[in-house]
Formats: sequence, C-alpha cells, structure tokens
Amino acid sequence: MKKNNSIVAVYTSHTVTEAAIKELQQSGFDMQKLSIVGRDYHTDEHVVGYYNVGDRMKVWGKTGAFWGGLWGLLFGSAFFWIPGLGPLLVAGPLVSWIVGALEGALVVGGLSAIGAALYSLGIPKDSILLYETALRTGKFILIAHGAEEEAIRARDILNRTAPETLAHHS
Repeated sequence: MKKNNSIVAVYTSHTVTEAAIKELQQSGFDMQKLSIVGRDYHTDEHVVGYYNVGDRMKVWGKTGAFWGGLWGLLFGSAFFWIPGLGPLLVAGPLVSWIVGALEGALVVGGLSAIGAALYSLGIPKDSILLYETALRTGKFILIAHGAEEEAIRARDILNRTAPETLAHHS
C-alpha cells in the first residue's frame, strides 16, 4: 500500500496561487490530486453568489474568475461556513475529507472541520494551526496529495512558484 503524502503551500494572493496551479498543470501533475482552500471571494459591493450545477460552479465577486477557472480543473467543490474561520471555498479531494469529518463528527481537540480533515491526512496539529491562521488572514492553501514520488515532484514544482511556506507531510 502506498503511503499518502501531502505538500502544503501557502500563497498570499489568488494571482500567485493561480500561477502555481497552472505550473502544476503544465508540468503534467494530476489535477484530481490537488486541493485549494481560500476565502477571498467578496466584492466591494458585498454581493456574493454560489451555486453548483453538475460539475459547474459559478461565483460572483472580486475573485470570481479565479475560482470559476479552478472548478473545471479540480475534482469537487464546496462552500463551507467554519466557526472561527468564516466562509471558505474549497476545491479538490479535501472536500470529501471535510464532509467525512463533519458527517463522522470527527473532533480533534481544538481543530475546525478543515483542521480535522487535514489531521486525517497526517498533517500535525502545529502545522494545521498555522494553515488555519493563514486562511483567517485571507491567504490560500494549496495541497498536492499523492504517493511519495508524486509529492516530491509537486514540492519541486511548487518550490519554483515562491510560496510563502511549503511543507511536506506524510
């Protein structure tokens, strides 16, 4: 059995996050093994919409084009309201882990549903707290999942995109 590894990168804006995703895609990384979490979707007018029709999601807002472009690339999408973190948009396999944490009432001492999902991936609590803090401050979390070889490849690719932080968790 192959051990699942996660590469977690933190980016300060949707622009650099999108560039990192494009870099992974152009390098042939499997987009179904990529998750993203962020909350910078509001507009100056405070008008936000969300719906999911089949595999298509529409978002209106300051970063609507950014999120809209991701839904076609990544597997699964959701909007969550997480106490302590607020409204979050999530795309990729992390959605199913969050839903699993919520449905199973998985409680991991002091962690949100996002934190519990990350913890189930083998990410240590101290790192999760850093990632939750990054989300609270409007940053984006990009997670590449896979076997060790895939994770190392993703780490090397993402390292070229100058993330604020980059960590390998197994």
